[in-house]
Amino acid sequence: MTNIIRYAIYLVPSGELAAFGAGWLGWDIALGQAVPHHAILDLPAPLSDLTAAARHYGFHATVKPPFRLAPETTADELVAATAALAADEMAFDCSGLELTNLDGFLALTPQGDTSNLNALAARIVASLDHFRAPPLPGETERRRAAGLTPQQEAHLLRWGYPYVLDQFRAHFTLTGRLSDAHMVSVANVLEPLLAPILARPYRVDSICLAGQQDTGSFRILHRFALTG
Repeated sequence: MTNIIRYAIYLVPSGELAAFGAGWLGWDIALGQAVPHHAILDLPAPLSDLTAAARHYGFHATVKPPFRLAPETTADELVAATAALAADEMAFDCSGLELTNLDGFLALTPQGDTSNLNALAARIVASLDHFRAPPLPGETERRRAAGLTPQQEAHLLRWGYPYVLDQFRAHFTLTGRLSDAHMVSVANVLEPLLAPILARPYRVDSICLAGQQDTGSFRILHRFALTG
């Protein structure tokens, strides 16, 4: 894993949803390689343009945001710690996933009670935090540029990212930011494509350790089943 510059803990679906997400974004996070975009009609702009901001992350929901490895830790230790954590957590269901406008971009978000998912994410953020290196100069200021609440500012200083713990909202990103007109058009195209492949309930039965390659794109390094 010498070509990995940052790590993250993701939820990554499998099966039809994973295949759709890869072809929608043009990047297969499981294979760690570019794939052809789906040929989809009636979009208001090229699919490559609509998904450019999300492509290199792959189709996923962030649990622990990307971080550089702390110098006193190793990648092997991170793998072992993540495996141990997954072995202590039980799989669970969310009611399903639904297409959502999240402050100007489209994503799939869990429906119903998300307390189990929120608790899993909080434990992962806290338990693996000692693997996170301090932010680089200017990184914290770039996070602040979005405009943060006092609670988000506190999380930024403590955990290196503002949208964790009580500010966490799981989402599988599908687009970059869209104009209002494009938002409606893309949603109208996506909804019938997604309807047959959005399982209800949606099973959360694994977490993935992902790595950002020196090319900038993420790939799955290990998938760990939740077997607690």
